[in-house]
Amino acid sequence: MADTPADKSTPSPSSRDESKERDTKEREPKERLVTTEHRTMVGKRRLDYSVTCGTVVLREDEQRDGQRSADKPRASLFFVAYTLKGAKPETRPVTFSFNGGPGSSSVWLHLGILGPQRVVTDEVGNAPPPPYALTDNEHTLLTDSDLVFIDPVGTGHSRMVEGEKVTEFHDYQRDLDAVGEFIRLYLARYGRWGSPKYLIGESYGTTRAAGLSLHLQDKHDVFLNGVMLVSLAVDLQTLHFDHGNELPYPLFLPTYAATAWYHRALAPALQKKPLAEVVAAAEAFALGDYTVALMQGSALDAKARQRIAEQVALYSGLSTAYVLRCDLRPREFRYFKELLRERGQTVGRLDSRFLGMDRDDAGEEPEGDPAMSNLLGAYATGINRLLKDTLKFETDAPYVVHAPIWDKWGWKDFAGKYVNVGGSLRRAMHANPAMRVYVASGYYDLATPHAAGDYTLSHLGLREPLRKNISVSYFEAGHMMYIHQPSLKRMAGELRAFVKG
Repeated sequence: MADTPADKSTPSPSSRDESKERDTKEREPKERLVTTEHRTMVGKRRLDYSVTCGTVVLREDEQRDGQRSADKPRASLFFVAYTLKGAKPETRPVTFSFNGGPGSSSVWLHLGILGPQRVVTDEVGNAPPPPYALTDNEHTLLTDSDLVFIDPVGTGHSRMVEGEKVTEFHDYQRDLDAVGEFIRLYLARYGRWGSPKYLIGESYGTTRAAGLSLHLQDKHDVFLNGVMLVSLAVDLQTLHFDHGNELPYPLFLPTYAATAWYHRALAPALQKKPLAEVVAAAEAFALGDYTVALMQGSALDAKARQRIAEQVALYSGLSTAYVLRCDLRPREFRYFKELLRERGQTVGRLDSRFLGMDRDDAGEEPEGDPAMSNLLGAYATGINRLLKDTLKFETDAPYVVHAPIWDKWGWKDFAGKYVNVGGSLRRAMHANPAMRVYVASGYYDLATPHAAGDYTLSHLGLREPLRKNISVSYFEAGHMMYIHQPSLKRMAGELRAFVKG
């Protein structure tokens, strides 16, 4: 058979490569930003400000054929930035904000205390019935700092690039890499290198903020003016009720006492005392006799065991018999169910002032957290309305308020040991002695109790001259203390004073 000419429609290898590269470029995520102009009144002061929201593409170097090829897109990070008009960037602070989880968007701090609008709650912190409401926030930090709210990958509208592993950034260090790179990009693109720089994080956001305080120094030469830590979770050994880890039991007891006091479940002599006195007495016992007893384990004699059980019962509101059945160690989820079992009620984890009901009263743990149920719908409605109606960010994609990824989170740097990022915070403060730290703790927080936060701070290893750089405030509220109106007012004032520094 005679040879025939090659089909000229068949692409050459080089053209196939070019076509593939073209297709790849077309599939790459595009940055999408929307800017709107706004005005609000805070007291008699008028604030004119612009809001930029949208996605920034995070890129990383990659290896190809033994050569380093830059700018491979890995993820799109969503943010909302508030900038006061007419202010000088070199004197105007900028505060980067994020929440916790891991797996939470930035909505809580955004619509709870910092932004110019907030979710409506009553004096205690109860959200109204659906469909909920937003209101102008007279306590907004925008009066004294520009604000940038960051949604970590997998939350809000932040997503991995198509084809990348969904869990790629669900890891302590990779999360720092992503958020740190976004902060660097923002400073460069918006001309904010000369601004005073602050971080504020809540819950796991305090883990992230403590890590970032050093990461930003080491990786990007960004030195911070201050870090605000809301509901401290820096040394996770203080929060994990594992067999053989005795730390959480005495550190949770003062919050058990506050919870029982609030629900009038203490003995009459203790119930009539002010909250601060009850908490102080519980702390003295918890960090003294209780800790000593726990350290003895099964070597504790029967008489001492009975005496300690009675004291734990006194401060926790539980019965002595129940404390003995728990081997002197009532865990937090057992406490949520047991304290008000006879009333047919459970207490909240994020805020133990809130009450729930289960199908029956016989279980060991509650079915849910009434504190989270109180807020989740209101904040989800608030952020979706704000983005579409006010900030004009149109999309059919869901805004992920809370993704359940905490149990899949990676901790490669802490394999075989408890997570403790206090060392990063200490090293950042030693390298940057001008950096200040503000800590907010709630007396009714049974997710990150105030005594666990105090223990963490006193074990940072911070040298004496720098200890004055840390200030701690306590609030008669829970994990999101700003939903409680008196706490919101005081905390907002303290945050404003802090960024004025």
